[in-house]
Amino acid sequence: QVQLQESGGGSVQSGGSLKLSCAASGDTRCMAWFRQAPGKKREAVAHLGSYGNTRYTRYTDSVKGRFTISQDNAKATLYLQMNTLKPEDTAMYYCAAKYTLCSANYWAQEYEYNYWGQGTQVTVSS
Repeated sequence: QVQLQESGGGSVQSGGSLKLSCAASGDTRCMAWFRQAPGKKREAVAHLGSYGNTRYTRYTDSVKGRFTISQDNAKATLYLQMNTLKPEDTAMYYCAAKYTLCSANYWAQEYEYNYWGQGTQVTVSS
C-alpha cells in the first residue's frame, strides 16, 4: 500500500507560480497529477512514466508550456511546477500513482492509477 501526500497549494494571482509536491511512502513507476474544479469532472493534468530506463512525460493541452512534472527519486517525491497560472487553473489538485508500469495511451484515465492523495487546493485570482 502506497500513501501519497500532496502539499504546496495556495492562492496566487493570475500569472503567478506554484510548485506542488507529492510525497510517496513507497516505490511507484507511474505517477500523475489530476485536478478537479467545482462542478467539473476530475481531469488529468500531467503524467510521468517510464519504459525501462527511459522516462517520458505527458501533459493536457491546456497546461503545455506552463506546467512541468518531475520526480526526485531519492526523496520519492513528485513535483508539479506551475507557471503563468490562470484563473481556470483553480482546482483541487490530486497526486495519483501505481506500482506497475503504466500505458502511455491511458495516462489520462483515472482507472490507470491505484493510489490517490487527498488533494491540495490551488486558487488563482484574476
